[in-house]
Amino acid sequence: MESIDKGSPIVLDNKDTKSIYFLKKGTVKIVNQTSDTVKYIVKRGNIFGELSLYDENAASEEIAYALEDCIICYIESDRMEQLMQKHKALKNGVLKIYGMRIRKLERRLEDLLYKDSATRIREFMLDFVNEFGEDDGAQRVVKKLLSHKDIANLTNTSRQTVSNILSKMRKEGVLDYNSEYVSVPKANNPSS
Repeated sequence: MESIDKGSPIVLDNKDTKSIYFLKKGTVKIVNQTSDTVKYIVKRGNIFGELSLYDENAASEEIAYALEDCIICYIESDRMEQLMQKHKALKNGVLKIYGMRIRKLERRLEDLLYKDSATRIREFMLDFVNEFGEDDGAQRVVKKLLSHKDIANLTNTSRQTVSNILSKMRKEGVLDYNSEYVSVPKANNPSS
């Protein structure tokens, strides 16, 4: 187990050993090192770095950053592969997580093809608050973990467009935000 401070990188490509990471506490963003764009966000209870099980070079393309103080556990991919061969439930769990990640990427692609930038940003923000937030009385609140640039990367838009749409959503009362939190009233939350 290892504690990672907020903002610290978690290098997924160790030349000597490839590892699978289990996120016990906190939130991590996975960034493509080549394009410096956010690929996806990992929340507590999930794994990342699992591509090293299937592709030896995959880990060298990504780097993870702690969006808040985190606790991670890691295991060498060779050892993980042995465990997955012995325990079918573990293998199925990893495949399920990977399948869910693929489904999210497919949705992002469909959104890019069929939805305008404003709709993509609106839906992303509501989904993000729903997935990562917690109920707090009459609203759902999430720590402001993502910058406008990160949101732009995840919605294939510009940072300026994100700023404009978030301001518009705030004026409409769909969401509120400050430097620390983003909140959505339960009346605007699709899961309520």
